[in-house]
Amino acid sequence: MSVYNVITSDFINLSITNSGQNTYCVERRFQKAITIDEFKGKLELVTGANSGTMKVEVYDKNDKLICKLDEGQRLLGSYPIDDGMRIHVIDNFFRNEENLSNVDKFEISEEEYAKRADTVKAFLEKNKLGKYNEEEMKRKEEEKKQEEEAEAAAAQLCKIGDRCEVYVPNQPKRRATIMYVGKTEFKEGWWVGVKYDEPLGKNNGTVNGKKYFDCLPKYGGFVKPMHVKVGDFPEEEFDLDEEL
Repeated sequence: MSVYNVITSDFINLSITNSGQNTYCVERRFQKAITIDEFKGKLELVTGANSGTMKVEVYDKNDKLICKLDEGQRLLGSYPIDDGMRIHVIDNFFRNEENLSNVDKFEISEEEYAKRADTVKAFLEKNKLGKYNEEEMKRKEEEKKQEEEAEAAAAQLCKIGDRCEVYVPNQPKRRATIMYVGKTEFKEGWWVGVKYDEPLGKNNGTVNGKKYFDCLPKYGGFVKPMHVKVGDFPEEEFDLDEEL
């Protein structure tokens, strides 16, 4: 009897949204082996919410609620989460601007606010939560630095003119030629610009009016370095006259 081992990635790519005034969606890569408490700490850096008070929900690609991440010491990878799912962060510290627009505002100077013992800031400082936990913030900054270094190292493996295959979560594998490697103005971090063999992209090498490379419309795209595999990938030939 043959024995097969299923090998899965140690990382997962997730989209993140929040319930704050400035709602937005970003994509981040996380280790499956971190605890939910550690995961919330990373979400704190992304959303600005407080890891000690946030609630985290998981939605699938059809925007259906799958589960809630509420067990602090349970590993992220033990939940039914797949690449491309959406993480929604809810925090009571967020305020709805429309609901507060007609409410009289109580104003206080920064100096007076700092002296008070009944504020959120005082609570966080006293309990060493969020940005007031120096050791935790240093650890998070170090992890962020390591992730940035790993991304930069992956980018260095990509050279302009190299052939590659692109593996983006929840999308079909596509072959392409690398046309650009570096930083961009439309998003932070390292990006690889590719010209697909087929019109499966989103642009012609230009994003928000800035040209990064030239190609036909719908043949260009930008992906993160970890989604690119460089190798001997010749263009696939499609025989349209082939009889079935």
